[in-house]
Amino acid sequence: IGEKGINLSGGQKQRVSLARAVYHDADIYLLDDPLSAVDSHVGKHIFENIIGPKGQLNKKTRILVTHAVTFLPQVDVIVVMKSGQISEIGTFKELMAQKGEFSEFLIQHITDTGEQELNTDIEELLNENEELMQQIQGRLSQSGSVRSLSSSHRNSVSFDTQPITNQIDKLIQEEASETGSVGLRVYLHFIKSAGVLMVLSTLFFQVLSQGLTVVSSFWLTDWTSDPSTSVDGVQVLERRNYYLGIYALLGVGQVVGAVLSSFSLTFSSVMASRRLHLSMLTRVIRAPMSFFDTTPTGRLVNRFSKDMDIIDNFLPVTAYNAMMGFVTVFGTLLVITKSTPIFFAVIVPLGLTYYFIQKVYVTTARQLRRIEAVSRSPIYSHFSETVSGASSIRAYGSVSRFIYTLENRVDFNTASLMPSTLSSRWLSVRLETIGNTLTFFAALFAVLARDSLDPAIVGLSVSYALQITANLNLAVHLASEVESNSVSIERVKEYSEIEQEAAWEVQPKPKLEWPNQGVVQFQDYQVRYREGLDLVLRGVTFTITAGEKIGIVGRTGAGKSSLTLCLFRIIEAAGGQIKIDGVDISKIGLGDLRSKLTIIPQDPVLFCGTLRMNLDPFGTYSDSDVWHALQLAHLGDFMRTLTLGLQHPINEGGENLSVGQRQLVSLARALLRKTKLLILDEATAAVDLETDDLIQATIRREFKDCTVLTIAHRLNTIMDSDRVLVLDKGLIKEFDSPQNLLKSPSTIFYGMAKDAGLT
Repeated sequence: IGEKGINLSGGQKQRVSLARAVYHDADIYLLDDPLSAVDSHVGKHIFENIIGPKGQLNKKTRILVTHAVTFLPQVDVIVVMKSGQISEIGTFKELMAQKGEFSEFLIQHITDTGEQELNTDIEELLNENEELMQQIQGRLSQSGSVRSLSSSHRNSVSFDTQPITNQIDKLIQEEASETGSVGLRVYLHFIKSAGVLMVLSTLFFQVLSQGLTVVSSFWLTDWTSDPSTSVDGVQVLERRNYYLGIYALLGVGQVVGAVLSSFSLTFSSVMASRRLHLSMLTRVIRAPMSFFDTTPTGRLVNRFSKDMDIIDNFLPVTAYNAMMGFVTVFGTLLVITKSTPIFFAVIVPLGLTYYFIQKVYVTTARQLRRIEAVSRSPIYSHFSETVSGASSIRAYGSVSRFIYTLENRVDFNTASLMPSTLSSRWLSVRLETIGNTLTFFAALFAVLARDSLDPAIVGLSVSYALQITANLNLAVHLASEVESNSVSIERVKEYSEIEQEAAWEVQPKPKLEWPNQGVVQFQDYQVRYREGLDLVLRGVTFTITAGEKIGIVGRTGAGKSSLTLCLFRIIEAAGGQIKIDGVDISKIGLGDLRSKLTIIPQDPVLFCGTLRMNLDPFGTYSDSDVWHALQLAHLGDFMRTLTLGLQHPINEGGENLSVGQRQLVSLARALLRKTKLLILDEATAAVDLETDDLIQATIRREFKDCTVLTIAHRLNTIMDSDRVLVLDKGLIKEFDSPQNLLKSPSTIFYGMAKDAGLT
């Protein structure tokens, strides 16, 4: 199961959650609409075997929140809520006899739908109340219903439980980690992002500053060694001013070089960070959905946070200081070698020793850094899942288990980090040894050549030699850190090269008015979710004419939702083609295609921002158009209660709106766009009956001239369709009007209707 159950349907998630609750064996069960995303046949089975009076939980206290009125006669007490208060309480029989809010709601619902998900218990209880029966039959007659109450059912498609499609490998793969040295292409990628000219400028000004430092040291030595600067103990002002002036100019040059080098570094590092982040963000946003199915959130957070933090704040400064350290060491060796040329004989073997030690360290530290980087992602993923599932974790008393899991992951991350720190100390000891050896030989050669060397040169040579230990240690350490931390560039670059969806824009673009009819043709269409998986649609061929209303039914795994994903090209074809108004959708840009289609999903998505932004993010429509769409979506009364109107703030995920209100906002989006093709993907499975009725009535009225594809979870949503498409295992089994399909007892659709009591 992927992160947050991404590869499970809504109904499967509910059943897994319910099974987990039953397994927990608690005394009190709080069941928040656990049957909303399953069909009536499965819902009845679950209620009878688990929740109901003869179910596995019959000895437990069960508080059931539900919109399924069919089960109400079997509960002990019904609590009716209205505007956050209890309006009625009693048994089904008592509430119907009171003729209050509950009985009015039930009657109104029967009247509005003409079909009811009523079982024998409800029918018998209603038949006992002659007055209510006459009232209901009268309203049904006025509304033109041709079905008798006793045979009317609010139905849904019967899905047999079926295992999820077998997958060759795990859905979530282990995070990949490179091995070996960081490639030259990684460094070139960073330099290109920073700007080649700016990087060269940084290096040039740094070398210039350090070079002037060395020159000023030699100039100071010459000044102190020049006998012409004083005569009989009296300074010659002309010579003093000459030396002092040149020395001052060299000092100013050092400062200017250092300032310009720092400025170039700052500018180039900002440019590199911006370009690397934008490149990765752009590629991730345009990645296919299969990437998000197989990539946990923690991996994305890890790269966008820790890796980018290293690139932003650590890597440029480290690289700059390492560069400065090496330039300083080079200058130091140059001074010592010029003072005592024999010192060059020591530099070569010590240099080779240094190279060998540095190579051993970098090879180890680099791979340890990669392991540490990979070990961070599970921490982020676990933290994200813990926050989103905090209520369930507490409810099941699993807090200690999740803490233990987190501690293990943090321990593993620390265990990956600790060897890196120890290897750094290992390097420090060896670099100190090399530095002290260099100092020893510089002093030794100065003593041995004391008769032939100027005392000022000897003093300069020894003073520089004393600095080399610290400078060499710093330079090598930082150079190693640069390569180790370049792993972050490598990881960011990896996500900047992930597979992309098809092009957003393709020339030539379709006509501006396309599609103006809404004709949809599937021609031998095949599709699979990822390479290596089985086909989920296996050569389907059918045509939907302009303005047709099509119901799509089938058991779990039949390919219903895959059909809609194909229309939006969320998944690409493995064979065949789809045409809309004669245009092959694989030949046009995704932007042109998706802007012409509208979907109302089962789980509406709202973003943090204003209500208007959620309805019209690009500011295409006027305020009056937005208000009109909200009015048509039955949100007018709700909007009038908001003091900020369209600027009303929406929390992340729409948490400050009810599920029904979120679904109506999704409907308002569709009404605002009013495209020729509308897809309803079980849009009303998770809403209450009243909201369901409002949505269905609005769609029938406002989209009467549009082509509408409805994936049905409740048969009442497709019984008035022009035709019903029955899918099974990725193939079309039946495609005809509901009336014709119900005439033949041998059809799959007839069997579904029979299971639900429609026939």
